[in-house]
Amino acid sequence: MAMSRLAGPFAVALALFAFALALPAAADEPDKIFDKSTKWNLLTPDHKLAVYGIDDPLIDGVACHYTLPEKGGVSGMFGVAEEVSDISLACRQVGPVAFKGTFEQGDEVFRQRRSLFFKRMQIVRGCDEERNVLVYLVYSDKLIEGSPKNSTSTVPIMPWGDQPAPRCADALEE
Repeated sequence: MAMSRLAGPFAVALALFAFALALPAAADEPDKIFDKSTKWNLLTPDHKLAVYGIDDPLIDGVACHYTLPEKGGVSGMFGVAEEVSDISLACRQVGPVAFKGTFEQGDEVFRQRRSLFFKRMQIVRGCDEERNVLVYLVYSDKLIEGSPKNSTSTVPIMPWGDQPAPRCADALEE
């Protein structure tokens, strides 16, 4: 009898915890540029490829765009579908580059949950010191088994107008 009294509150608490985990922070929201349906569904949302844009939070003048599949159907409609790991990435210099602080090789730029509990997509940044190029890597990982799917994009830091190009090596933490 005591076990059944605990089952209801435990289930509610677990559902609220799962819901909170599935919600991204408002500041972490990327800009949705557009999406394209890849499979039409009659009564539920279509499967889509969605294109998003983000600005590097530490480096002014650099933007990244990534494309990822979004599942439709009933599981996609309720936000419980496990999304696939296929993500493409393109980053470009869109203005004068200015570093707001220092960073380490492989620092996280952006992260997004791709399933209710186990999978997340991450964009990380590095610096090719010899070529003065920022290197961005997007990958998807699973808590249990990992995922080898990834994509890389590079941003050569160029002068902008009359401003000289800063060196990414100067922003690396020692």
